[in-house]
Amino acid sequence: MTDRTIQGQPGGLGTMLKAALPVLPGVNLVPGVAKKGGALPDLRLHRRDVAVDPAHVAAYARVCGFEPRQALPFTYPHMLAFGLHMGIMTDASFPFPAIGTVHLGNRITAHRPLAPTERLDVDAEARDLRPHPKGRVFDLVTTVSSGGEVVWDSTSTYLRVGRGDDTARPTGEPFDVVRGTGLVWRLPGDLGRRYAAVSGDHNPIHLYPLTAKAFGFKRQIAHGMWTKARCVAAFANRLGDAGTVEVEFKKPVFLPGTVAFGSRTVDGGLDFSLTDPRSDKPHLVGRARRG
Repeated sequence: MTDRTIQGQPGGLGTMLKAALPVLPGVNLVPGVAKKGGALPDLRLHRRDVAVDPAHVAAYARVCGFEPRQALPFTYPHMLAFGLHMGIMTDASFPFPAIGTVHLGNRITAHRPLAPTERLDVDAEARDLRPHPKGRVFDLVTTVSSGGEVVWDSTSTYLRVGRGDDTARPTGEPFDVVRGTGLVWRLPGDLGRRYAAVSGDHNPIHLYPLTAKAFGFKRQIAHGMWTKARCVAAFANRLGDAGTVEVEFKKPVFLPGTVAFGSRTVDGGLDFSLTDPRSDKPHLVGRARRG
């Protein structure tokens, strides 16, 4: 395993440009840029002694709908790790282009509340390349520690579309679709740009109609991790600051647009969904369980 420590805040527009190069005609043939498939690299990236910026936390909370509170928002540590994820996927050793890789799902466990004053260590690596009916999938695994104690971890699962394996089957308990239960959110056309400003995720599919159309979408779509964060913000007072929230991303949310949030109380937590209010088709399905 190659361990590499990244100084400062990685990511930004330069990293997104690097992510786009392997999908550009002609450029994708250049040695060191071309992505030809193969095994995941034995690469782990780190950030050490990371200080949280209160202004950034406040901006993230506003965009995602979290109420002000003493602990960090449940999903916020993903902001500290996103640059590491992009660093892995844009590394010359990584086998697939970052742009065009589909975010299928995300699982977060917060082991305890995180104070904004804590100094955090963040680690990320890619694991478990495996077959899927539509191509191959892999996980980006993040661990956040404070004083040597693991306090938060996350697994994001991504699909690289290609030659699939029809015998591959999903693992784990299937999610239920919970119909909207009274909350309808009208999402503005600039939501993707607002979330990009706080997350560093400037993927062009989220920004403008023209940039989204270049990658096959009729107009820009909301970030998957925004949809998860917005749902968590809606039930944060019922979840508390410790627990596990797992989601699968289904149909994209086009911007501007309208979505319906639904939730159902179950033993130990709740099940929830984000759906199209006209058709009830799901954009996101998930479950939350208290720690």
